[in-house]
This record gives sequence, C-alpha cells and structure tokens, in this order.
Amino acid sequence: MTPSLSLRHFLLALAVVGVWGSNFVVIKVALDELPPLLFAALRFILVFLPAAFFFPRPSVAVGNLALYGILIGVGQFGLLYIAMNGLISPGIASLVIQSQVFFTIGLAAWLAGEHIRIHQYLSLLLAAGGVALIIHHTDGTTTVGGLVLVLFAALSWAGANMAAKIGSPRNMMAYVVWSGAFAVPPLLLLSVVIEGPEAIRLAFGQASLYSWLAVAWQAWGNTLFGYVVWGWLLARYPMATIAPMALLVPIFGLGTSALLLGELLPPWKFAATSFVIAGLALNLLWQRPHALLRSR
Repeated sequence: MTPSLSLRHFLLALAVVGVWGSNFVVIKVALDELPPLLFAALRFILVFLPAAFFFPRPSVAVGNLALYGILIGVGQFGLLYIAMNGLISPGIASLVIQSQVFFTIGLAAWLAGEHIRIHQYLSLLLAAGGVALIIHHTDGTTTVGGLVLVLFAALSWAGANMAAKIGSPRNMMAYVVWSGAFAVPPLLLLSVVIEGPEAIRLAFGQASLYSWLAVAWQAWGNTLFGYVVWGWLLARYPMATIAPMALLVPIFGLGTSALLLGELLPPWKFAATSFVIAGLALNLLWQRPHALLRSR
C-alpha cells in the first residue's frame, strides 16, 4: 500500500512548492542584469560557500554527489535560466518544468522498480490535461527552443531526484551544499565560453542590489531550504507520492507572475489549475484519506 503524506509532511512539501513557484518571478528580475549561466554559477557558489565550512562532505559516493550537482546545476538551472532569458515566460516556465513529475515517476519505475498504481496513472492524466491546456494557450509567450530547453531541464531535475534517492544521504543539507562544488566549475566554464568574459565583466558592473538579493534567494531559499526538504521527503516516501506535489508549482508561479509582473489570468488558466489540483488530490487522498491528518 502506498503510504500517504502526514499533515506535517504535506505542509513541508507545500512550503517548498510555494517557494519554488514564486521563484520564477525572482529569476526574471535577475536575468534582466545577469547572463543566465553566470547567474546559475553565482547561485551555486553561494550554495557551497560558506556552508561547506560548517557541513562535512556527506558519506556518499563522489560520483553520486557529482551527478546530483551537475544535473541540478547545469542540467536543471543552467537550461532553465537560458530558456527564461527571452524564450519562455515565467508563468509558462513554472508549468513546463513540472513535466519532471512524469519523468521522475517513470525513472523510478524503470530504475528502482517502484510500482505505479492505477489511481496514480489517473492522477497524472488529470494533471497532464492541465499542462496540455496551458501549453495550448501560450499565445506566443513561448518558443519551440524555450519549450525544449525547459523539458530537458525537467528531465535533469528528475535525474537528480533519482540520484538523491539512490544516494540516500544521512544529512541532506550537506549533500545539497557539497553538490554545489560540482555544479560551479562547469557553469563557470560554460559562462566564459558561451557568454564571454566581456559579458561577465559588464554584469558585475551593472548588477543592482535586487539582482544580488535574487542570487541569494536562489541559493538559500530555493536551494538550501527547498531541495534539502524535498530530498528529505523523497528519502521517506515513494517517488509517486512526493513528486506530484510539485504540480502545484505552476499555480504559485502563475499567481505571482500575475501579481508582480501583470501576467493575465483568463478563465482557461483557472480551468487548467483545476485539473492540476484534481490530479494532486486524487494521488494524495485515494488511499486512507484520514492518514493525511495523522502526525508522524
């Protein structure tokens, strides 16, 4: 029987997806002044330092730690930042990146042999209906290139979820902190090669306080809080229980984009979010609904 989330763990997961959803507006602010790959490198420098002085390297295989760092740093956020730098809107990006849910559950079934139940297939179909509805109504706010980049970012996120699941670190904070050591070098190298030294110099010269605050929030709020708690939950529940919670990210993403960036919320967006919430509710409450109210 697939274990249900306790109320406490549900609220933790909800806090994470709230941070992740509102984060797309923060990304957009920073990308107005920072090249995307440099922005990603700065994020993971702050993830690694100074926290590495307080958390010893976790006792997991170096290869596993490196895989997680590269998938999260270069694969997920490097590609996402490039896409959001004019190729896709924050609200739509917050939606498309959630295809990681389907990638994660698929990888878990393929690599870890996790059993996917009928009600979980139905919940994913409902959520996929919401995803399809929003993508159908992009109205030119996304490009094919942006869509492809975010889909690869989502696949990288799913791979990182599996790496964390397989690594099973005892200290998730140390795991995330030290993964930054493997994310930074390739991001810096790619920034120099693709964006160029001159663009990097100009970025440091023009970056405002808001951009630096955005970098700090990316590192400490989004990564150290978000990914530590997410990885901790993934270690305690099947992928098919935790991963669908991320389907709430686009709801927060669309809401904050509308509030802070003026992104319109026509009726079809409310219909799409209803599909997403229905899929999430089906996945979480199908078995033993009272278990959601039980504190572990």
